[in-house]
Parts: sequence; structure tokens; C-alpha cells
Amino acid sequence: MRQKELRIALICYGGISLAVYMHGVTKEIWKLARASRDFHAGTASAAGSESVYRTLLEQLEQAHGLRLRVLPDILTGASAGGINAVFLAQAVHSGQSLDPLTDLWLDTADVDRLLDPEAQLWTWVAKFWAPPVVEMLLRRPGNVVAESVAPEMRAEVRRKLARFVRSRWFQPPFSGIGFSGLLADALQAMQDAPGGAPLLPPGHPIDLFVTATDFHGHLQSLRINSPPLVEESEHRLPIGFRARVPAEAGYPLANLLELTLAARSTASFPGAFPPLKIAEIDALAKLRGWEWPERAAFLQRVMPVHARNGDLDGVSLIDGSVLVNAPFSEALGVLHDRPAQREVDRRFVYIDPTPDRRKIVGSSSQEVGFFRAIFGSISAIPREQPIRDNLEQIEILSRKAVALGQIVETLRPDVERAVDQLFGRTFFLDSPTPRRLANWRQKAQQTAAEQAGFAYHAYAQAKFAGILDNLAQKLAASSQAGDPVDVREIASALRSACRDADLGNLAAPSGGASEAAIHFFRHHDIGFRVRRLRLLARRLSREWENDPDTTEAEREAARDMVYRALAPYFDCEARLAKADSGAGWAHLALTEPAEVLARIATRCDLPRLDAQAELILAEGLAAMPRSLRRRMLLAYLGFPFYDIATLPLLRNEGLTEFDPVKVDRISPDDAPSIRAGGAAATLRGVEFYNFGAFFSRAYRENDYLWGRLHGAERMIDLVCSTLPPGAVAGGQCLALKRAAFLAILDEEEPRLKADSGLIVGLRREVEAMGGGANVSA
Repeated sequence: MRQKELRIALICYGGISLAVYMHGVTKEIWKLARASRDFHAGTASAAGSESVYRTLLEQLEQAHGLRLRVLPDILTGASAGGINAVFLAQAVHSGQSLDPLTDLWLDTADVDRLLDPEAQLWTWVAKFWAPPVVEMLLRRPGNVVAESVAPEMRAEVRRKLARFVRSRWFQPPFSGIGFSGLLADALQAMQDAPGGAPLLPPGHPIDLFVTATDFHGHLQSLRINSPPLVEESEHRLPIGFRARVPAEAGYPLANLLELTLAARSTASFPGAFPPLKIAEIDALAKLRGWEWPERAAFLQRVMPVHARNGDLDGVSLIDGSVLVNAPFSEALGVLHDRPAQREVDRRFVYIDPTPDRRKIVGSSSQEVGFFRAIFGSISAIPREQPIRDNLEQIEILSRKAVALGQIVETLRPDVERAVDQLFGRTFFLDSPTPRRLANWRQKAQQTAAEQAGFAYHAYAQAKFAGILDNLAQKLAASSQAGDPVDVREIASALRSACRDADLGNLAAPSGGASEAAIHFFRHHDIGFRVRRLRLLARRLSREWENDPDTTEAEREAARDMVYRALAPYFDCEARLAKADSGAGWAHLALTEPAEVLARIATRCDLPRLDAQAELILAEGLAAMPRSLRRRMLLAYLGFPFYDIATLPLLRNEGLTEFDPVKVDRISPDDAPSIRAGGAAATLRGVEFYNFGAFFSRAYRENDYLWGRLHGAERMIDLVCSTLPPGAVAGGQCLALKRAAFLAILDEEEPRLKADSGLIVGLRREVEAMGGGANVSA
């Protein structure tokens, strides 16, 4: 059976009260991942939409020969979307239930619950002028409530807004420590509730990033031409977590206080909540009796400059969407070192509750008055700035990956002919042993270098520079927890040491690589080894899948062989990234760079890993049918020819997942199966300038339910899109969606009681969709 992973990098951003809708969407991502986990483990899936996703995965296997696993392994968020990212990451890593977050949004995300007890109603005497102001605001014709709230909800919104307006003024009305406590309650409830196994395979990395804004900022040094060093303020503060998923259930992604800090800071809406200070989390820990032994290390990692300056107590963090509303770049930054055990279909999925940009842009004929200019500049425009730049960056990377594949495919006949001539036909009839593979590999690499002529100079320099830059970045990153070292200083020192080691010119006078270059690449070039084996994996997963001379079982055995050979190299990269001795090495690299290069070579011991990989390959090749073995050897030994041609052009070392990255949006406009019209026709939180759901439980229930329904529709679309277009019939897809919708309505009916007509009306609409065919057929 063909194996494939659908890997999801999820971006949740902005939205204010529409974060309740986002939670409904993320809940379906969680349920799809749970169904995928159970499908691969051979255990029963839960009822509800999970059972529909399980049916879909089974159909892919039975009808299309595709065994798909869904892995949400990169999660980023800003503002209230960051809260959803934090809780989903915790659920994925630990196997815990996401239901406590549902309770948080439905029960407590209300202005009456969020108001600071010290900001409760002041006396009318203290605000003798407040009644006419409130009356004017809420009752006059054309007032803000009448313009932005549905008629049936205006009384409730006016009542709560009156209390809100008459609370303390010139201070944030909502409680910071109260909000932190609610988040901590939900995280604790997740930990206490029954759970299951983690949703990613053991050892798979999971990355979580949320953005906060450092209000006061900190100074960072920048190198320019004149003067050579300047200091500029930096206010962006990404808070990141990375972990390897455990084999056992229940282990949190991080200390619950750290997750609370991340969620509280990213959603600290200016003016509504006070800025987050570290003292607030310390007070929360004291109130709950929670231990935080990692406190110093965590704060040093996420706020290294403040930790070094000793001013952590003065740090004030506000909403992350002030500067980084859609944190795509953080997700892109962790693609380069993700291992793959099989073919990967990487998706960037972003949730956009209000995709109608025409309303945001507005009419150019409208006058921009005094207050509109101020509020638009400091709030609306920055928060609604389109994410086009991020999407264009992903598109550029994807185009490069496509171009790489096209170049390799075009070169294939010439490369295979060159390898054939180099070794002769009899070579393919011999049993490949580890010694023979090593000799053949070295001969092919040297021949490719010699035949490249002048082109080899550009290739060798590009590869050489990439290796040094990668090592410098790893060393600099490991030093951030202590006394940070600039990556450019490390790279400059490493280059100086290499020049002293006769590595200024990497080509030999007679052609090909010099002896010094061969020695350097043999001990430091992990990237070349990984790229070579990934070429084999791609051929097995994409280009040879319809080969009539081999069976799928034989190709699957070959894929398993390739990924077992890759594993030692991934382990080596993980060892380099560890900070156990990296901080000391970073400083040593500035004074003794040759010594650091020698230590790195010893720690990795790439020649030993090569021997391990060739033993795995030799055993696997010997067991293959002759036709498949010949193809594998042509690709393996021909790789140096491909690499010389492509690396200087594309420098594609960063995309280790090799295939183009695809982007998918989830919004009301993209899920019209039940009801067309987008957010305006389905969501109530869009009222009162996207604050509507904070004033009504009925609104929150409505948006949460639509989030689940839209999420289910897009999850089915996402899974079906892993097959070629048209592979899944439209009627079958619609039947699956209809089954998922009805399952969600059945599941939520006992919980959603604020509007008695909500479930009944939606059930009527779903039943009118049609698509009632048996989804298991």
C-alpha cells in the first residue's frame, strides 16, 4: 500500500471574538488527526465526525491504494488565534482532549465574566455624567449598536455594553490575572480529563509559535557599512516551543505556566487587557501552588536580551497581532529540518473568518475623518493587512521546488547514460555489497566533478558556503540561552579557518575536487547525503508507482530501506542542534574555529554513518528484483551529476520535504455546502465590529458550531485533494460531508441550548442538501 503523510502547518490569526469560530475549525483538525491516529493504530475511532474521517481514510486505502496519515505538526497563531494554536498543540502532543477549550470559549468568553472585579460598576454618583453618555450611545438613532447588531440581540448587547462603559475608565476593564486564571483552568482541565495517545508518531517534532509584542522593546545590534554597528529597537517577540512527541500519553508540551504565558500575552488586546508582566504568571503560580522549575531557562530563551540586561520584571507584552498578525514566517522557518519517513504532502492551512477584503478596503470616495484616521492607523489597517507577502514567499519556494523536479527529470536520460558508460552493464548484475557501494559512490562523485569542468567551481563554492552558514546558524542558536554570539561572526571565523586549511580553492588543477575539499565534504556535508537519499524516496513514491515490473510491496520495502538509511543523518543533525555544549562551542568558534570544526566532525562522524547507510542499502538492494535494483543504482550513483547541475541554481537545501508547499484557506466563503453567503450569512461574531460573540452566549454557540461545520467540510476537501483531481467522485464527497455535518449536529445538540432553533434549523438545511448515499460504499 502506498504510504503518504499529509502534514499541516496551521496559521490562526486575529479575529477578536471570531476566535470562537476558529476554535470550531481547529476542533475538526484535532478530530481528523485523532481518526488518522486510530486508523494507523488499528483501534476503534470515536463517534461523531471522527467516524466519518475514519471512513474516508479507509476508502482511500481500499479504492485508491493510498494509506494516508494526517499530521498537524506546525502550529502558529497571533492574538486570540494564538490561544487556539496553544491548546491544539497541547492536545496534539499529549493526546489530551480539546473539549475544555470549548468550555472556555462558550462559558467564559463574555464581557461580564472578563470584567475585572475591581472594575465593576461604579456608582452613578461617581459618574454623574455617565447616564446621558450611555443613553446617547445606545439609544439614539443610528447608534453603534443599531448599526452593527441584529435586532433580536440589541437588548442584551446594550445591557452588557452599559455595564462595560460604566466600569472604571482610563484603565483596562478586563482582568489580566483573571484571564490567565481562565486559561490555566482550561489547561488543567485538559490534563485532568481522560485522553488518548499523542496524535503524531513517537519522535516526530512538533513546533508551536505564538507572537507577542514587546511594548518597550529592546535594542539589537545591526551591521551596516557606516558606521559598522548600529542599534535599533525590536518589538517583535515570538514565543516558540519545540518538542519531540513522546510515545506515552499525557505529557504536556511544556510547563502549563509557560503555555498560559504564551496564550495570555498573544491575546492581550490593547486597551481591553493590561499588558502581561512576568509577575502576573508568578502570582498565578503562587495562587495555584504550581511549580515552575524551568522559569529562568524559559525566560532566558524567549527574552534573551531582557534576561541578559536583568530587566525581566519591567517587560510588558501586548497583543501579538499588533506587529505580526499572520505568523507564516515562523512556520516557514522550521521546514528545513523536518525528517520524513515517507512521501509528504505539505500544506500551509490558514483560517480566515472574514475573507471579504472589499469591506476592509472600503470606498476611496469615503472621507477619512479625524478619529477614523487615528483608529485605522493604529488598529484596523495593521490587523487587516493582507497576507499576500507571506503567500507569495511560499509560492516562490514552491516554484523552486517544481523547477528542481523539472531539471532533474530533463537531465535523467543523460545522467543514466553517463552512469551506464562509467560502470558498464555488468555492474548491475553484481551483488551490491557495502564495499562496492562505497567504491562506486566515490568514483561517481569524482567523475561528476571532473566532467563538470568550470561549473564545478560554482557548485563547490555554493555547497561549501551552505555548509558553513548552516553550522554557524546552529552554533549561534545554541548560544542564545546564554551569552549570544552573532551568526556572522561565527561564519567569518569558520571561513578564515577553512582558508588556512587550503580550502580557498576547492577544485583540483586537473579537474574535480581538491584533496582538501574532498576531506571537508566527507566530514561535514550532511546535506548532500540527505538530498541523495531523498531523490530515491521521490522516485519510489512518485515516478515509479505505476511500474508494471515491480509490485507495490517491493516499492514499499525499498522506501523503508531508504528512510532507514536516512535516519542516522537526521540523528546527526539533531545532535548538532542540541545546546548541551553548543553555547561554549559558539564562543570557542570565534577564537579557535578549526578546533570547533574538528569537534563537529568527531560528533557527527559522517564516514561511520555512511558505512551504516551503505550496509542498509546493500542488504535492501540485494533483495530487490533486478529491474528495480538497476533503477535505484542509476539514481543513487547519478545523484552527483544532478546535484552539480541544480544546487548553484536553486540552493534548495532548505526544503528537505522536497515537494512544493501548497496553501489552503479555511473560511466561510470556502465551505458553501450548507449555506452560501460567507461570514455575513453564517457568523454572528462579525457584528459589533467583530466583538459580537463576547456579548452573547447564543452568538458564541452559533459561531463555534459553524466553525465545526466549515472545518469538517474543508477537512474532507483537504484529504480528498491528496489524490489526483477527479479521483473522488463529487457525489461521494458530498455524502461524506453530509454525514459529518449530521454527526456534528448530533454531538453538539446536548451542549448548545442558548438558541433552541439553531440545531433544528441547521439539521433541516443539511437534510435538504441531498448526498444521502452510503458513505461506506
